[in-house]
Amino acid sequence: MRVFVTVGSTKFDALVQAALSPSVIIALKQKGYTEVVVQCGNSQIDGFDLVVTPAGWRSEQEGTKITVWRFKPTLEEDFNEADLIISHAGSGTILDVLRKGKPLIVIPNPTLADNHQEELAHALSSLGHLKASTTSALAEAIVNLDVSSLSPFPAFDGSRFRQLLDEEMGFAP
Repeated sequence: MRVFVTVGSTKFDALVQAALSPSVIIALKQKGYTEVVVQCGNSQIDGFDLVVTPAGWRSEQEGTKITVWRFKPTLEEDFNEADLIISHAGSGTILDVLRKGKPLIVIPNPTLADNHQEELAHALSSLGHLKASTTSALAEAIVNLDVSSLSPFPAFDGSRFRQLLDEEMGFAP
């Protein structure tokens, strides 16, 4: 089973370091995951000398295959191939993953100027669509994640936006 970790186009050193830490790799292995793919963006990774190549950097830890790369034109294939996704709490990434029906653990980036990622992560976590965590609690979040308890994210309905806009503009009865 495969885990995909993404920081998007940002720099989120703490998430990448946590995802590659022995405690997280062991937690993933305990849950049956055998492969970890990390999109690290511009993050600095202590202890790893990353050479930017299309294939990325490869290693093995605790019997788990690890691949790390910086950027690709799209994450679509990685989302599709993953059995679990661990991500920064960017709204675009969250929506993409939840619309695919994939289990998701999000980690808000505390270094950002405001706490919009934290607010979004906790709101969607309270609705049961995903699991919100922190980098320090990631291993525990993985161990405690019950994928079957996650609520499916509602399908996109473009008419809802139109209805809200009509109401706001005074066109709705």
